[in-house]
Amino acid sequence: MDFNATLVGQLIIVFALVMGCICYYLGRRKTQSPILAGVIGAGLSIVPILGLVYLVVLVLKKDIEIAPTVVNG
Repeated sequence: MDFNATLVGQLIIVFALVMGCICYYLGRRKTQSPILAGVIGAGLSIVPILGLVYLVVLVLKKDIEIAPTVVNG
């Protein structure tokens, strides 16, 4: 079976973008810096197993508690 390097590269890029979005979404609930969580998830997804391990770590992490804001009015 013949693999085209361009197709493999495109699949890795699409996988990294999807994982970055998923990690950002989870990072909003589970970290103080969701953008950093998304960038790390996308970066680690270049090697797919590392991206999946990072995703599992985010899923298993406890949610952060957000303090209620008081509006003076």
